Amino acid sequence: MSSRRSVNRLFYFTTEDESILAENFPRIEEGVFAVTYKVKGTDDVFVTTAETREAMEHADIAHNVLAEEDGAKIALFHSPLSKEELSDYEDALKALTLAYRAIAMACVGVNGEGNLGFDLSKGTHQFTYFTAPAGHTFIWRLFTDRGEAHNFLAKLTMNDKKALEWVDSIPLDNTGDLKTFH
Repeated sequence: MSSRRSVNRLFYFTTEDESILAENFPRIEEGVFAVTYKVKGTDDVFVTTAETREAMEHADIAHNVLAEEDGAKIALFHSPLSKEELSDYEDALKALTLAYRAIAMACVGVNGEGNLGFDLSKGTHQFTYFTAPAGHTFIWRLFTDRGEAHNFLAKLTMNDKKALEWVDSIPLDNTGDLKTFH
């Protein structure tokens, strides 16, 4: 498997008709991990990685870049297994985080685990998933501000020092620090 390159550039874009993406993504050259996500709460705004944007341009897929986000400002907290399986997909994970207008996300388990250690009875809107090419589907908790991340991870990890240090290292305070794209 070829190693994905992380360039820490993420792009918000729009396209005349989103069906253009579905129709034209199969034309993207083999070996490119092309991924794009619709931004939550929008009708026609998407977020993608630099690798995908370059592939879209090479394949002449029409799109209009609205804004660029520095991927280095989006924080990811991995489990040992997610770090092993997803280290080549950091930009795609950060694009997924931005699609939910979050500033960080933490891997909290693998699909199929019996007890993830947290309550989902109030809904799953703060969670998403990403399936690794190796086959595991990882469950991620999204965070819109640093305080939310601290409260969740302190409880989940019983104040694990490494988890709380990660929270302190989140570059952005809250979603107000994200770029606008209108």
